[in-house]
Amino acid sequence: MFQGNRILRWIYVFVVAAFTLFAFSVIFKKFIAGPGSASIVAPHPGEMPGDLLAYERNTIDVFQQASAAVVFVHNLQNRREFFSFNVTEVNAGTGSGFLWDDKGHIVTNFHVVQGATRVAVTLIDGNTYNADIVGAEPRKDMAVLKIDLRKTNVVPFGEKVSNSAEILVGQKAIAIGNPYGLDNTLTVGNVSALSRSMPSVMDGVTIRDMIQTDAPINPGNSGGPLLDSRGQLIGMNTMILRGSTGIGFAVPSNTISRIVNQIIQYGRPVQSGIGIEIFEDRITRSIGVEGVVLREVYSDSPAEKAGLKGTSRDQFGRIIIGDIIVSIDGAPIRNYDDMYNAFDEKKPGSTIELVYLRDGEERKETIDVVTVTN
Repeated sequence: MFQGNRILRWIYVFVVAAFTLFAFSVIFKKFIAGPGSASIVAPHPGEMPGDLLAYERNTIDVFQQASAAVVFVHNLQNRREFFSFNVTEVNAGTGSGFLWDDKGHIVTNFHVVQGATRVAVTLIDGNTYNADIVGAEPRKDMAVLKIDLRKTNVVPFGEKVSNSAEILVGQKAIAIGNPYGLDNTLTVGNVSALSRSMPSVMDGVTIRDMIQTDAPINPGNSGGPLLDSRGQLIGMNTMILRGSTGIGFAVPSNTISRIVNQIIQYGRPVQSGIGIEIFEDRITRSIGVEGVVLREVYSDSPAEKAGLKGTSRDQFGRIIIGDIIVSIDGAPIRNYDDMYNAFDEKKPGSTIELVYLRDGEERKETIDVVTVTN
């Protein structure tokens, strides 16, 4: 009897020691990984049945290779209760995004994170992590987030970006996202049209050169990738035409690459210009002018060196309207949107041919383009 009790005690001690060792190993691994780190493992592609069509096999292959880099974005905002005045955090919206590089940068739409008090991101491993907003460009409806990503074997989309200038109408278009919060959903269609212009989040500015697709872009798909048949990024799903399920739009990959890399490097998009400040369109319209009216010409800017003049007052306090820009490189400039998009296509160090009006007389100048901060 005594011997049996000793055996039971030794069994008990062994079980407790084994459990303690297991718990310690789990805690130790978690400590080494650090808070907020992510270990993402790409799903292993399953073996496909041999009777699938080539079109189906391609769609499945693209999804299996790309879906691991697609994330679920949560827009969390603080709300004050009406009666108690207590502040609570609520989920104000959701969307999609995708890993851009192995440093944890994530690309999504600006409207997905607009107004957020806190942004969280759920990865394919099911874990949710806090994300910092590195920078945004509302005029392109783009934002760049960053999470603490330390270990992944997922290929980020920054390594497989297609040249959107070579996209053709009729190409296959594959959209991946999280519509209605459903995990990694795929829709398939075609590139329906190119060079579309749609309003951005910022009033008075359109996003140009957008890709139109009939691949369904449902609520929650915004910010997710639009891919070609090679699994390369051709755009970012952004919006659908109101009341339509077959007319969606995506920001082209060339625009994504340019803006995202600028935000990662500088914390903001880099803009081209000539060193001027203009009046708002509503003011210009109120005085019956078509074009952009110069409010101010910055000192030592290319515009000042070219002799452009901003708005001023004479000795009696009367307003003297500044120069009115009406054309850049032959393209008509009717408002701020036209001017923004004209400069958006120019690189610092290039030159433009600018046509403007002064006292009703048309003048022309060749002006250098530089990087501006406003």
